[in-house]
Amino acid sequence: MKFSGAMVAGIALLLSLGTASAAAADPEPESAQAQILATNFQLPFPCGQAWTGNSNQSSAHQSYEIDFNRGSTAGADLGDTVVAAASGTVAISAHQGSTNGFGNLVKIDHGSGWSTYYAHLNVRSVSAGQSVSQGQKIGTVGNTSRPGNNISPHLHYEVRQGTGYPANVRQAVFNGTTFGYPNQTLTSRNCGGAATNPYTAEEVCGSGYKVIDSAALGTSGTVYLLYNSGNGNNCVTTLKKTSLGTATATSAYLEVQGSARKTDSGNFAYYAGPVTAAAPGKCVKWGGKAGSSVYDSPFEHCGS
Repeated sequence: MKFSGAMVAGIALLLSLGTASAAAADPEPESAQAQILATNFQLPFPCGQAWTGNSNQSSAHQSYEIDFNRGSTAGADLGDTVVAAASGTVAISAHQGSTNGFGNLVKIDHGSGWSTYYAHLNVRSVSAGQSVSQGQKIGTVGNTSRPGNNISPHLHYEVRQGTGYPANVRQAVFNGTTFGYPNQTLTSRNCGGAATNPYTAEEVCGSGYKVIDSAALGTSGTVYLLYNSGNGNNCVTTLKKTSLGTATATSAYLEVQGSARKTDSGNFAYYAGPVTAAAPGKCVKWGGKAGSSVYDSPFEHCGS
């Protein structure tokens, strides 16, 4: 799925507020929804990993708390890396002992009253008062809790705003989209906010497509031409390298010789496309734009 600026705001509003219409305006600048979208939380695991979250399988849960696991056995996640869902300052890094059931807990403050909690950690990798960046390792998945409380390894994750538990627990938002309560499996887009796009050209175009050509768009991105030998279709997508997660002007096009050009153009967070077309025995022209850089091919790759 492609994340344009409009989609990110629209999907999150519809899912978390439940009352917005498709034509609803963007959230008010100081609203709670605007603040959580601006914080841009990501899944608390390394880029590309798939994790399943559940909010309804623990009698200890209040409101929108989530337990995360992956793997086929109860202990499969023990020791797996946990990362910061957003940048901020570590407010707590301590074993809670008999105080509660959190065991090893890291709490990160993100400003505007927002904070995230990472509980039951096996190891804590950060200290109170430390500044952390989004995607930075803060610990590992564990099963620590209060004495005598035997639990299987998992990450207990919460988003809170302000004080007054459990009323201050908020719905979790990852990559601009509200978590699909009560349970959902997600792939992490927590890629450190740096120069790694979490998507590949093959992922955008779909199963069976292989890259046959590409062109750099300066430092802003790369446009790819792919071919699917199973159905004879070509596909073009432009993947961004900068301003990842922020909707900026990006485009991709594919033109089969003798037919009208097909274009996907707009403000997108990660990529433009896929643009697909069948070109049996014909040449294609393809290209795209990211930032200020543009690529336009000649008619080529005839018959493929």
